[in-house]
Amino acid sequence: MNALRNRVQLIGNVGNDPEIKTFEGGKKVANLTVATNESYKNDKGEKVEQTEWHRVVAWGKTAEIIERFVTKGKEVAIEGKLTHRSYDDKNGEKRYITEVVVNDILLLGNK
Repeated sequence: MNALRNRVQLIGNVGNDPEIKTFEGGKKVANLTVATNESYKNDKGEKVEQTEWHRVVAWGKTAEIIERFVTKGKEVAIEGKLTHRSYDDKNGEKRYITEVVVNDILLLGNK
């Protein structure tokens, strides 16, 4: 059952070209956003589409794969865990971030 704890799976489209940072020693991190879409019919029978945006971060070899093959619009499947963190912005206000830390990525589609 531990394999099911804090597990996130998303299939969606990349919203921007990934931002790649390289640290001393060559370790890389990739930051990107992924949009997931859902559609349903409302009470009036009209089709309603809803898009959710997810912040995604990947480290190491996964970040290198993203750097080489992932661009804006690419369809991807992501498996990872949900994390929360906070920081103080330049005005001293506390900001909170929720993001998915990638364990595995699968490149889909032809884009």
